[in-house]
Amino acid sequence: MAQQYEKNSLSLFDAVAMGTGVMIGAGILALTGQIAEMAGPWFPLAFIAGAAVTGFSAYTYVKMSNTWPSAGGIGMILTKAYGPTTIAAGAALLMALSMVINESLVARTFATYLMRGLGLEPEGWLVPAIGVGLIIFAYLVNAAGNRSVGLFSQLMAVLKVGGIAAFGIAGLWAGGISFEAADDGDGRAGAGFLASVALAILAFKGFTTITNSGAEISDPHRNVGRAIIISIAICVVVYLLVAFAVGSSLPLDQIIAAKDYALAEAAEPALGRVGFYLTVALALVATASGVIASIFAVSRMLAMLTEMKLIPHSHFGMPGTIRDHTLVYTVVIAGMLTVFFDLSRIASLGVFFYLVMDILIHWGVWRRLREEIGARGWILLMAIALDVIVLIAFATLKWQSDPLIVIIALSGMAAIFLFERVFLTLNPPPREATHGDHAAIQEKHHSVS
Repeated sequence: MAQQYEKNSLSLFDAVAMGTGVMIGAGILALTGQIAEMAGPWFPLAFIAGAAVTGFSAYTYVKMSNTWPSAGGIGMILTKAYGPTTIAAGAALLMALSMVINESLVARTFATYLMRGLGLEPEGWLVPAIGVGLIIFAYLVNAAGNRSVGLFSQLMAVLKVGGIAAFGIAGLWAGGISFEAADDGDGRAGAGFLASVALAILAFKGFTTITNSGAEISDPHRNVGRAIIISIAICVVVYLLVAFAVGSSLPLDQIIAAKDYALAEAAEPALGRVGFYLTVALALVATASGVIASIFAVSRMLAMLTEMKLIPHSHFGMPGTIRDHTLVYTVVIAGMLTVFFDLSRIASLGVFFYLVMDILIHWGVWRRLREEIGARGWILLMAIALDVIVLIAFATLKWQSDPLIVIIALSGMAAIFLFERVFLTLNPPPREATHGDHAAIQEKHHSVS
């Protein structure tokens, strides 16, 4: 099951399918109800605000990837900006873990929709058990190689983007568009809306899956950026269609009550029992492909960081390449998170890890690389400011409602950076890692072997 580096093994369509696969799997299915709970009747607008923030953020990734496309691109960006330092390695691990968190989020969402489709309440040990089963299936697909992932992602992307968009159109046709403005008199609704934008950003973060497979995409200097822009644009349209359809079919209190399976709950009053089952089927397709695409990208990112000597590695007696091993690590960690955390806490942890990493990337590029890549400084600073605003709002709301997850997130981030500090002090990385040049490392590795 060797997972070799395969240059030009992914087409533009493959890359777009991977990006939309991760975004739609997590965003509209796992997070719609949670966003509605925070934002109130304004929740469809949270997706628009999240897309706007993501647009500023994606600018940095597009500029960096067009200049230096790399398999495992987030680590490349960080090491270009900071060198082989604790900040670069720690932030890269935050990104990798946020992607693993996304896998567990989507896996539990798959289990929730499956149980609703079978007429069962999504609770108890069956939810994590089914989620872990999906993760194991995703591992088997990834172990079959890049081409299997690409073909599977293409098929799934066409089915779910078309199907979920059709659900949104049909829901709007049946229920119309009707939202009443939230009462914002005491200011709490506004704060809740800002906090909900943090979750909406999480719904778009799947575009980084494309960055993390940059050097494996054909004509990467053009196609990485194009794939990111196309994926985000597709998801904006799909998210808005579905958000308005859900809001038109169900009152807000029912959306919140069914927040882990809001689309299925909204389908029946709008489209009948057949619509309910079709929506469940689409949800299963979307979540399954989302897990497969995310595992594909994060395992390669971890392999890159390992080869750059920025994180430790042990094969634990397993045969195969480093990518085979990081694939196993990815699914094991995702499985553990699926077992021990519920959807709300998984999503919250992902928000903290991702936004902190994102801020560090923009800051590093603004300080050291913006002239080299031809980036506009004000866009980078705007991306930082927007991230900080929504992160503060989200942390404040979570501190009031669930302080334990804030403590877990802060403790986890502190532990990651402390661990990297100790590891890099004891094991200084090689000179190549200073430039984050994963392609050069790969060429050297293959020439030796």
